[in-house]
Amino acid sequence: MSTTTKSAASAEFLWIPLGAGQRVVRISGKAFEAVTALWHRRSRCDLYHAALIITVPEGRYTVEMTPIPDGRGTERGVVAEGPVGLRALGQFRLFRYEIRRWRGGTIPNADEAVSTTILSVDQSFAQRLLDLLPGVPTAVWGRDELHAGEMWNSNSVVAWLLARANFDMTTLHPPAGGRAPGWNSGLVVAARTRDPEHQHVRTGR
Repeated sequence: MSTTTKSAASAEFLWIPLGAGQRVVRISGKAFEAVTALWHRRSRCDLYHAALIITVPEGRYTVEMTPIPDGRGTERGVVAEGPVGLRALGQFRLFRYEIRRWRGGTIPNADEAVSTTILSVDQSFAQRLLDLLPGVPTAVWGRDELHAGEMWNSNSVVAWLLARANFDMTTLHPPAGGRAPGWNSGLVVAARTRDPEHQHVRTGR
């Protein structure tokens, strides 16, 4: 698939350190990784959070899963919501997440990303990514409700979106020495519903 100018259509893929700018998330993430590494008898890794910025002629969109800060989701381009921890808790806003397709939006701590990859896409593919978002699975955050072998979280959403659109996922990996919990669950779930009509595309710098 050919690459067009960034002003016409583009997709930027970011690896952001988990908990960047959020002390509690960073500490809990380190604790989680310490326990996981001990259980699997391996060295500890740095944890990363994936995010996307998609540009089409009509505007620039940020794509991310986040906690729900208030009831003004339409202002942030929210296309889906799901429960956190336990499905029964999802009736409370504190235990729900939102998935954003936010035109003109921002990604907190994007300036702390350790890696930004410009994906080689054309306008139709960029638009397809945006169109697929409302159909993203809204499984319970932090649990393997979909039996994919790993928890469902923000990394799962980004991985699902790109894989569901048939992007060449072999070109995307966490930075050296790091890992992205939930990434593989997004790939597994997307593989169950992948559309063979669309061609794979590759990354470019």
